Amino acid sequence: MPRQARNWSLGATYHIMMRGNRKSQIFHEPKDYQNYLNLLQRSSRNAPFLLHSHCLMNNHIHLLLQTLKHTPTNIFRPVNTCYAMYYNHKYNAVGHLFQGRFKAKLVDTTSYLLGVSKYIHLNPVEANLVKKPEHYPWSSYPAFYQQKYDPLVHTEKVLSFFPDSPASSYNEFILRKLTYQEQEEAATYLRP
Repeated sequence: MPRQARNWSLGATYHIMMRGNRKSQIFHEPKDYQNYLNLLQRSSRNAPFLLHSHCLMNNHIHLLLQTLKHTPTNIFRPVNTCYAMYYNHKYNAVGHLFQGRFKAKLVDTTSYLLGVSKYIHLNPVEANLVKKPEHYPWSSYPAFYQQKYDPLVHTEKVLSFFPDSPASSYNEFILRKLTYQEQEEAATYLRP
């Protein structure tokens, strides 16, 4: 039976999640992470999009992405195919690298947008990889916290909700303890 077609809305924002097959690692060393980001940047030239936040973990990926004229499938098919070929060649592996199709949840409210961005940037902290989100090198957080230029990341939309000193206000938002409602919303981010 064929897979059910997905409904995409061009111009919409999605929380994109991809996981390694059987939850296995998809990144082993810095060059792997950088290669994936390079492929994503190359894809942005062929199928433009706005990347609002991202975090590459060793066995999964989170992206907060706004489509423009192409669907997420058009964006990620070449990226994931090229990365899987690179990975299989480098690590003498065979078969699927990613577990099924990527997940994409429509982000349709401001609170959901900000909650997903917070969830993405706190992912390495929650996984006990770092104590502070700014210490994790494979996230878009430095583009927000230090206003460090990242050619892939468009911080304007997220920071527009923090008009008074955006970088420090966003950092305060990230470090503020989640409310019960935010915890409930965050729990739904990974559910199908």
